[in-house]
Order: sequence, then C-alpha cells, then structure tokens
Amino acid sequence: MNTKKIKTDNPTMGDVALAAGVAPVTVSRYLNDPALVSERSKQKISAAIKTLNYVPHAAARTLASKRSRMIGCIMPSLDSSLFGRAIEVFQNHISTSGYNLILASHNYDAAKEQEHIHQMISHGVDALLLIGNSRDEEIYRLLQAKNIPYVLTWTIDPSQVHPCVGFDNHSAASSIANYLMDLGHTKFAMISGLVKNNDRAYERLQGVRHALAKRGLSLADDNVIERQFGVDAGRDAFRLLMSRSQQPTAIICGSEPFAYGAIFESKTMGIDIPNDVSITGFDDMWLASNITPRLTTVRTPQQQIGMLAAKYLVAKLNGENVLTPPPLDIEIVVRESCAPPRAPKIAAVK
Repeated sequence: MNTKKIKTDNPTMGDVALAAGVAPVTVSRYLNDPALVSERSKQKISAAIKTLNYVPHAAARTLASKRSRMIGCIMPSLDSSLFGRAIEVFQNHISTSGYNLILASHNYDAAKEQEHIHQMISHGVDALLLIGNSRDEEIYRLLQAKNIPYVLTWTIDPSQVHPCVGFDNHSAASSIANYLMDLGHTKFAMISGLVKNNDRAYERLQGVRHALAKRGLSLADDNVIERQFGVDAGRDAFRLLMSRSQQPTAIICGSEPFAYGAIFESKTMGIDIPNDVSITGFDDMWLASNITPRLTTVRTPQQQIGMLAAKYLVAKLNGENVLTPPPLDIEIVVRESCAPPRAPKIAAVK
C-alpha cells in the first residue's frame, strides 16, 4: 500500500484511491454502491480506509450519489426484545449493502410516529421500515410523492395496496383460541394491548372473538382488559380477572409480557397454572421457554421479517421490480402453561 506521499491528518477520497491503487471513481462506487465493486478492490479500499482513518463526508456523499445511505425504522417501543431480533437482522443485511440504520420509537402515539416520519424524510432517508398499518393515509401519499420506498411489518394488507412483510394476526390469534377450545375450555378472558392506533392488537382481539363465535361461544367485554404493554400490566389484569366470582379457565394474552406478568401474579395469589387457569402468550420471546411453567404461545417469524424487509427495501433502492412475500407462517408452541379445564365439582347427595 502506497502511503508515503499521503497526508494522513485529513485524508481525501483521492488519498484513499492512491493508497489502494485504484481509481477515485472506484472508491466512490465502494462508498455509494459496494455491489458494483469487485471483491479484490473492496479489500484494498477497506484496508486503505482503515490505515488512513478516512471518514467520508456524509453531505458530500449525499450530493454525489443523491442518496443518504440511511434507512429509517420507526418502532412502537424500544423497551422490548420483541422487535430487537428483527431489527438486528434487518440492520446486518442493509449494512452489507452500504446502508446505515436510523432508529426512532413513538410509544404507540400516532402523532409522534407522524412527526418521526416527517423528520426522517427531511433528513433524507432513502427508505423506511414501519410497524403495522394503522396510520393516516396522508403519510403514504407523502412517501409516494417523495418516491421513498417503505415496507410495513408485523402485519398484512388484504387490499394489497401497501407492501407488507408479516403474518396474519387475526388468523394467529384464532389458532391459539382454537387450541384452547380443543382442550375443552369455554370460559375465556383476554389481556390485550390498547387497540386504538394498533392494528396488530385489534386483529388479535377480533381473531379470538371470531374463533369463539364459530363454536357458539363469546368473549364478554368485561373479560377483555386492554392495557399498555408490560409485565406489570399483565399482573394487574390477571389479578382483576381472577378476583371475580366468575373466573375464566383460559386467559389469552395478546402480548407475551402480559403472560409473564400473569404467571408471576399467579404465584402471589396462590393460583395454579395450568390447573386453575391456562395462560397463553404471543411471539415466543426468550423467557417463554424459561419461565415456570413454560409458556404455551404463538411463535412469530421475527428474524424472517427482518431479513425479508431488508431484502425488499434494498432491492427497491436498486431499482428492481420486487414483490413482497405472502403472509408468513406462525406456529403454536405447546408447553406447560395450558391444560384441560378442571371438571366442575359435583355436590354430594345427602
């Protein structure tokens, strides 16, 4: 590597090219579109950048390539490992194509999400990953007007208007309800996320109601408790449900932290899971297989969502005519938190 005549206090792209023994345009391609550069040249340029401690000027790169090399991701919350699995896979994939991840969260506040979207657009993000499809249509019109590719995740769009990488929340919730009914349960309750501005929570609630109705059962409004997501909310909701004279024999949790809270609270209340009441979760996060009793839950394709969303956006940014995948599969994972309901006690005949 030729670095003798190069000033290393503030190296330029030309200095990197000279040190690597390639043309400056090759360095520019490496920085803006690595797929256009041979593996041998990539290695030489990478070594030169490391040796010279070269840091590209972001504004100059944006002007030259008309791209910021940034992809924005706006999540409902950062206080959860649920989205972390998918986002880690997403980031790893886009980084191999030369893109950086810009992350924000809105805490289930539609106005805050809209503000983040406007900010990211003003800062020139090349594409956006969003969670769910509950938002004002104005947002989609803006993204289309700005020619910014986007993808919605953790959801599907039956109308096929918006590109989605996700699964059918309605069907997934129906599946777990059917599993419990197959065990013999007829007395149900549900701990749900707030359904306003949250299509995933809404579809899961409707999926449970629909499955029960098909078998002549119902989910009373009093037995649906909506809460902000969290373990403490699960504890509170479980305590409320199991303090009533008419207790459910099965509680479906629309989010896994609710189920963890329910299990923790059951120990405080002296309630036996699954013999007194069955509990189910949703997503199969790491604690599900380690809590006692181990949690029966819906396993969602979190890492697959991250990978496919990244592939879709990178392909769109490369000008490819790419389609989103069909709805992804979920799986019911049966563990020890569910059992058939106890037979009613028969009073002794005197």
